[in-house]
Formats: sequence, structure tokens, C-alpha cells
Amino acid sequence: MENKYSDDVIGRARVQDTPELEAYYKELEGLGAGALWTVANDIEPWEPRTSSVPMLWKYENLRELVLKSSDLVTPEQAGRRVVYLVNDKRKDVSAAVGWLYTGIQVTRPGESTSAHRHRASALRFIMEGEGGYTVVDGNKVTFEVNDFVITPNSAWHEHGVAENGKTCVWQDGLDIPLVNALEANDYAVYDGKQPLQAPTNYLPLSYGGAGIIPADKVWDKPYSPLFKYSWKQVYPALLEATKVNEGSTFDGIIMQYSNPLTGGHVMQTMGASMQLLPAGFKGKAHKHTGSFVYQCAKGSGYSIINGKRFDWKERDIFCVPSWAWHEHHNASNTEDACLFSFNDLPVIEGLGLYQERVYSDNNGNQILE
Repeated sequence: MENKYSDDVIGRARVQDTPELEAYYKELEGLGAGALWTVANDIEPWEPRTSSVPMLWKYENLRELVLKSSDLVTPEQAGRRVVYLVNDKRKDVSAAVGWLYTGIQVTRPGESTSAHRHRASALRFIMEGEGGYTVVDGNKVTFEVNDFVITPNSAWHEHGVAENGKTCVWQDGLDIPLVNALEANDYAVYDGKQPLQAPTNYLPLSYGGAGIIPADKVWDKPYSPLFKYSWKQVYPALLEATKVNEGSTFDGIIMQYSNPLTGGHVMQTMGASMQLLPAGFKGKAHKHTGSFVYQCAKGSGYSIINGKRFDWKERDIFCVPSWAWHEHHNASNTEDACLFSFNDLPVIEGLGLYQERVYSDNNGNQILE
């Protein structure tokens, strides 16, 4: 039977308060209990309901303040010198959307952070600079602009920029709000200098081959051994795909960053993708469970989220809350546009909570508010 999305039907709580009921509720409250029918309509909605709102963070407005932080505090003083981005409706948990955190970190040439670890998983998307690197569990990985780097949960890690490099800026993404909600987070600082376990870029060079992986190595960790996903490989792969693939009517040519050993998500709680919107692409609208944080890696365009238009260009960051109608459009008729995104789909899918709905009115496109 189809839901009518109304509380005025059988199966929804419709109890009218009376003095006797009010007294009864007070008695229950005094014993640390309550009547389910008083909250059922709130905790069991007809369809998924988000606490977040769509937001857009313009990089041109934030960049100067991000760089200014490097004049005010050192990495050692701050622990992590980051300007975090917070959703207007998720300030209580410092989330950008849903249970996902994001921020923008800056590191100058010659600077580095102390090695540390936390139960929350982390990822980086490189926005500016040269000579940047990360060390994860003794594996040093260098990175360039538009590279995607992972820092799995509980892995010792540190970041820095070579003395002869240029100031690096990258987007951090973490599941801190989720792990805190589960009351499972922790944080530790490494005692001394983290020793290197292998040559620089050993893991991406070992596992980043064209469909081949080492046959004589055993990787027994629950996350991808490919700590870095290079833009120099990702973007050409997207272009190749356009030759044989029409792509999604919602997302254009979209590729998921994956664990080369399993084909699954790169980490247990967060996934990530890169999508190419061909010149003139006009996406259809849909909505699904799962929260997403986007960054424009190339080009410009706009997204319509719950009937509101958000114009973005390179380095702008925006979010799409769970179960929000959304569609993406490339503003150019001559150049492609690329969107990086990270999400909580590994959790949503792993718990059997994924669902999707296609927007069927107005030829598949939303009407602007």
C-alpha cells in the first residue's frame, strides 16, 4: 500500500492529550521512560529526513583567510592548521553535511605536522601548491594538485611541504561527527619521529598499475593500499571513458575511487568519486540517501539543490544533504567540468540504507524557487 505521507492515516500516532495522560507521562518521565506514541511521528518519518541544508563555500572568499592562518599560528601550535566549513544546521557537531566534516588546510614550505592518529578516517584533495607530502604508517607519499589522498582510521600520519616547495592548500574530509556520534573516537600523538618503512611513493607505485597488482605481496588491511590517486591518471581515464560511455543522466561520466584489491570503496566509512560533466551537460534531478561534499576540480557550472541554484567554479566547495533533490550542469558549451566528491556511502550501503528516487516532473529538472 502506498504511503500518503500524512499523519492522519491508520498507523500514525493520533492520541489527544488528557489530564490523565499528562499525569501518566510525568510518571513515566520520573522513571526514565516515555510513551512511544508521543514521539513516533518524529523519529519514524514517512521518508528520509535530513538535518542539514545545502551550502556553497566560495574559495575566492575563503582563500585569503585560509592563508592568513599561517601568519597567526604554527602547525605545532594548532595541531592541525585548518579552517573548517560548517553547515548552518550542523554547528552543534561541526559537520559540513550529515555526519561528514570538511576543512581547508594550509602548509608552508619547510613546515610539517607532528605525527598523530585518530579513530576517524580522513582524506585529502589537493587544491594548490608544490612539494607536498604525507606519511601514513611509515609510507611517504608525495602529491600534486587535484590528487586524492587517503588517511585510514587509526593510521599514524603527518603532512608537510618540502623546503623548496610552494605553499600547499588542500581540502580535508573526515568522518569525525559520525565517529563521535558512535562515541568511538580518540586521538594520539606519536612519541618522536615516525620512521619511514619503505621508499617514497612505494604504495602508489606498487598498486597503481594499469589494472595489475603485486602478486607477491599480501595486504591484509580493510582499506585501499593505494594511498594516492593521481589526477594525471584520473583525468585521462575520464576522457577515455567519454569515447565509449554516454555516462549517467544525473552525473555525467562518474568514476569511483576504489580499492584495487576489492573494487570497493577506498575506506570503511567514506567513499569518493570524480565526475566529468561534458561541455553543455545538463543533468537530470534525483535524490538518494547519503551525504555528499563536492569540490569543483576543473571548469565551472551550477547545481540545483532542492530548488535553489548554486553557481560554482574551480576550488569552490558545496554540499548535497541526504535525500535532497539535486542536479548538476556544466556552464560551458566548449569545456568540460570536473567535480570531486566524498561521501558516507560505505556506511549507508553497508547498513542496507541506500535508496534513490528520480525526479519525474518538468522533464526531469527542478523548478527554481
